[in-house]
Amino acid sequence: MSSEPKVDLEMAKAHGLSDEEYSRICELLGRDPSFTELGITSSLWSEHCSYKSSKIYLEEFPTQGEHVLHGPGENAGVVDIGNGWVAVFKMESHNHPSFIEPYQGAATGVGGILRDVFTMGARPIACMDSLRFGEVSAPRMKHLIAGVVRGIGDYGNCVGIPTVGGETGFHRGYNGNILVNAFALGLARRERIFTSRASGLGNPLLYVGSRTGRDGIHGATMASESFGEDSEAKRPTVQVGDPFTEKTLIEACLNIMRTDAVVAIQDMGAAGLTSTSFEMAGKGDMGIRLDLDKVPLREPGLSAYEIMLSESQERMLILAKQGRQDEVAAVFHRWGLEVAEIGEVTGDGIARIYHHGEEKAAMPIGPLSSNAPIYRRPVAVPKDLAQRQQAPEVPDADDLAGSLKRLLDTPEMGSKSWIWHQYDHSVRTNTMVGPGGDAAVLLLKGTPAGLGLVSDVNPVYCGLDPYTGGAQAVAEAVRNLACVGAEPVGLTDCLNFGNPERPEISWQFRECVRGMSEACRSLEVPVISGNVSFYNETGDQSIPPTPTVAMVGLIPDVANVARSHFVAEGDRVVLLGNTHADFGGSAYLRLLYDIEQGRPPSVELSREVQLAELLRYLTFEGWLHTAHDLSEGGLGIALAESCFTAASKGPTLGVGVEVDMPPTWLFSESQGRAIIAVPPEHLDSVLSEAETMNVPAVEIGGVGGQELVVRCDGSVLRAPVDELHRIWATALPRALDL
Repeated sequence: MSSEPKVDLEMAKAHGLSDEEYSRICELLGRDPSFTELGITSSLWSEHCSYKSSKIYLEEFPTQGEHVLHGPGENAGVVDIGNGWVAVFKMESHNHPSFIEPYQGAATGVGGILRDVFTMGARPIACMDSLRFGEVSAPRMKHLIAGVVRGIGDYGNCVGIPTVGGETGFHRGYNGNILVNAFALGLARRERIFTSRASGLGNPLLYVGSRTGRDGIHGATMASESFGEDSEAKRPTVQVGDPFTEKTLIEACLNIMRTDAVVAIQDMGAAGLTSTSFEMAGKGDMGIRLDLDKVPLREPGLSAYEIMLSESQERMLILAKQGRQDEVAAVFHRWGLEVAEIGEVTGDGIARIYHHGEEKAAMPIGPLSSNAPIYRRPVAVPKDLAQRQQAPEVPDADDLAGSLKRLLDTPEMGSKSWIWHQYDHSVRTNTMVGPGGDAAVLLLKGTPAGLGLVSDVNPVYCGLDPYTGGAQAVAEAVRNLACVGAEPVGLTDCLNFGNPERPEISWQFRECVRGMSEACRSLEVPVISGNVSFYNETGDQSIPPTPTVAMVGLIPDVANVARSHFVAEGDRVVLLGNTHADFGGSAYLRLLYDIEQGRPPSVELSREVQLAELLRYLTFEGWLHTAHDLSEGGLGIALAESCFTAASKGPTLGVGVEVDMPPTWLFSESQGRAIIAVPPEHLDSVLSEAETMNVPAVEIGGVGGQELVVRCDGSVLRAPVDELHRIWATALPRALDL
């Protein structure tokens, strides 16, 4: 250890450790740490790896359920979906890297989440993304948007995994920190689930995949601090991805997993070889011995510190059965991948790391990997919250058609097809409903069933009332799944917040988690995996609280899945749920009048349960042509979107609708609502079933013609569908000057 820099408190602080944390590691070791040991500790105890500011609240989530096989704690969650199959899924953030280097940051976010899934033994079959950008006119924003979208598309397309859904939002609160949340889902046979728990004294540790370079060093600690003036200097901490290597890595790993030669497997994600080896050994209460001279390097001269902390992409650590390492190596060599035996499992609970004949680290694994510091940060209600929650004055919409057109003409409410047209969403031929609908729908080949996938959150609601906003994100996801007939089987999340050391941010986090937990319990949705991303702020400007929810649901029979747009003239349009004058945090006030205040609409969870059950029942019976939930922009936006066909082909860009309603209904964002289009012969049955299930239902009009017509107590909104579609379809490209 003598060749490394001498460690002291000042150096420890530069690595992100507090005085108390540095004292704790010195006490654990009985001495000052070496430079390599300092790097290992700072990564494992970083917020990104240890969840030290969030663990106490995350324990509130319900994690058990009828379908759950593996909940939080593994690389990804696992749920049973019947017929001997399991679904494996997770969502992760790659916010900080994507803000610094958007293309590689977003691309490697996709690569990392794919590895979390196939590490469990599942073949990835779908991705989604949840993106939050600032104002299009903000500095660097067009560059960030273009780079992120291209990075997601290029990586996913090259690997051959479809991006089937997601969401994109624009808000000035993300001018200084964008969000890139990546989701992946895979399928596996129930008997072929793999975990990362080490066992077996003397079993060899095999390094497989790409060589180790200097890219990504300190990635985990960089993701655990706010941005400042030196953010651009952190570009070397952003990883560089190679999707073609990822593709071969997927095939090789799934190939060797069909044998019994693998004891445990883990991808090298945040903190690289450090987190992988320590977490694997820690879960099994084992020790490890690593010889870093055997690690394949991209360039000579890397130190032990750099090798342990590098976040070079497309790498895995496999614990093989003793005597079977040659069998494992042969499979990876067949796929053109490097394999190196770099160590073994021991029984003393100590990580012993050697480089150039010297012992660079000798550390107890358990206290570092499983018993990181846990903090209950001070909380405080933001001082301006009461003022921001005051009921806003709602301007009268004298020009209803003009207001609707202006909303459709914003990047926030306009079509996101410019984004998802850069993604292959049909490769692998499982995609029944792709981007643009309420939820994506995947076929489960060989069965009548399917899976629904959706991602939801309203950061404006969360900023005005974090508890309600957290509950609304869960409820909206359930509602969107119900619109395609899917019953939720599990939830994964990506909780994006500012600096938890600021009491108002810690309060936001606590309240959002509390709201999400309450909604999950009421709607019977277990949280099976997830991610926390703190320190999303620049200077003292934090992002809006953004607890992104991704949810997967099971559809018993995909034959009757309704569409989110109108498909048949003559259908009767029915509004489900109660509508009130709910404009707090609404898109109508924010986008047209720059008013962002008030309490967001209340979330009546019992009503959400009833609505979801009704929508699933009506879908199963085959009584619906169209089902579309009401969220941002309310009924006006939902009606307009329902008039636009998914394909938008030919001279007819959609089918019109004529409805009657009070004027306050048009842009209200009351929750627990959906519109459905019903063939006339099923209308009485639908209304009767809604009454039986205690869901308010009112027939408001019918589908037909080529205009959107809304009659509001004497006022009439009348606009050609093709004009509205043109505005909506070109809003984002025009904003980007494309």
